[in-house]
Amino acid sequence: MGRAVTVASACSLPQVAALERQIFDFLGYQWAPILANFLHIMAVILGIFGTVQYRSRYLILYAAWLVLWVGWNAFIICFYLEVGQLSQDRDFIMTFNTSLHRSWWMENGPGCLVTPVLNSRLALEDHHVISVTGCLLDYPYIEALSSALQIFLALFGFVFACYVSKVFLEEEDSFDFIGGFDSYGYQAPQKTSHLQLQPLYTWVTAPSGVGWRD
Repeated sequence: MGRAVTVASACSLPQVAALERQIFDFLGYQWAPILANFLHIMAVILGIFGTVQYRSRYLILYAAWLVLWVGWNAFIICFYLEVGQLSQDRDFIMTFNTSLHRSWWMENGPGCLVTPVLNSRLALEDHHVISVTGCLLDYPYIEALSSALQIFLALFGFVFACYVSKVFLEEEDSFDFIGGFDSYGYQAPQKTSHLQLQPLYTWVTAPSGVGWRD
């Protein structure tokens, strides 16, 4: 039981990190990351349940999801750092083309000063243009660091899940039901009777009226 508690505690850190990321993605209306974060939270819950209940299959599913989670976070890093053909101008990738919102850290990063740009020709209907200056760390790097943390936790969780599931499988294979049927030959249950046999007495009457018994 102590081992299960230890593993469950190790799964709690990725859960807290995923919840924290989900909150900031909600604030930035980043629908694609919101959906991915939700699936990850469900997978972490599945991993915790599999650990506590000693279900190796659930841990295997959790480890498989972590592989996809690493790939998604690697894409996030490449997207915000504009690696290759990726560009932040393609907002529809993160918002499913439903809004013009970007990362919440764009306007709320450490030290950022937001200044509205009045009478800008770039402003669309019902929108305004802002100028963000003075940021100690630009939002693409904050998003990249957040994804890098998720990758680190996912790699740690993957190794841990594989190890624990292997231990559970070995315990299932070695478990022989406390001796089982392999160690002892099957013996049919012996019937015991609580009735004691009593001698049978028979009376025989002779023609002369004298009787005896056996």
